[in-house]
Amino acid sequence: MRINFKPYAWVLAVVVGAGIMAGTVRAVASPAMNGQDQNQDYSKNARYQQGVREGKVDAAHKRDHYKKRHFKKDEDNKAYEAGYQQGHGGEHHDDQK
Repeated sequence: MRINFKPYAWVLAVVVGAGIMAGTVRAVASPAMNGQDQNQDYSKNARYQQGVREGKVDAAHKRDHYKKRHFKKDEDNKAYEAGYQQGHGGEHHDDQK
């Protein structure tokens, strides 16, 4: 009894092609989304100001993120982190190359 693998080869080719396309779309979209977050002005945001204050205190006491803050809104988390990094001396730990 012989098994015909021709239909399975087509299915495999379609699945691999779809995976390659999805990966390409994700890779192209990611830099555009990341750049948008980095250029945002949070200077008037209350969470940003809180982050700046706490970053300065931690820098004065030679601590790195003494308190971890988590807010309900993702935007507040981003603003706080940006402020903390600014207050801690403008260091960006996630931008190390």
